[in-house]
Amino acid sequence: MSVAVFIFYLFAICTITGGLFTVISRNPVHSVLWLILAFLSSAGLFVLLGAEFVAMLLIIVYVGAVAVLFLFVVMMLDIDFAELKAEMAKYMPLALLIGVVLLMQLTMAFGSWEASAQAEGLRGAVTPTDTHNTAALGLIIYDQYFLIFQLSGLILLVAMVGAIVLTLRHRTDVKRQDVVAQMHRDPAKAMELKDVKPGQGL
Repeated sequence: MSVAVFIFYLFAICTITGGLFTVISRNPVHSVLWLILAFLSSAGLFVLLGAEFVAMLLIIVYVGAVAVLFLFVVMMLDIDFAELKAEMAKYMPLALLIGVVLLMQLTMAFGSWEASAQAEGLRGAVTPTDTHNTAALGLIIYDQYFLIFQLSGLILLVAMVGAIVLTLRHRTDVKRQDVVAQMHRDPAKAMELKDVKPGQGL
């Protein structure tokens, strides 16, 4: 077994283990830490595939931002996880049924999967170019799939605006800024001068 194969199996086992313990861990903080392990192992697999840009993107975006955000939210929010798990226990039979169906589908898919005899030849026929994979990825995204890339960004923008609109609540006990009232206020009525004599106080 070569070093590359050993590292591949190591990262693969770490990714599967991290994903499994992310789901089954009782402590949510531990779940986030296992999720970070899964992200780091996935980044290692991308490095082995020669996609260094995607690996660094995975570490910077998911580990550096998303996972840390999850960790701060879990640690700072006062959530009664015992009550939450008690509510989730009601849906355990349905979840087990869905899990069994998905497992059966995966078994059927992998059972009928066969490696193509031409796969090795096609992989060997790929000629390396002088273009770095980051530059090649940029050329593909911003040239060949430019419209799809922009449409996906527009969908994310609409989703963000929709989330803000759905969670926006106007409460009566919160003081809000009224810009129109501020612009139309009368300075003579908004300010009052008091003639305070020495030693008298307000």
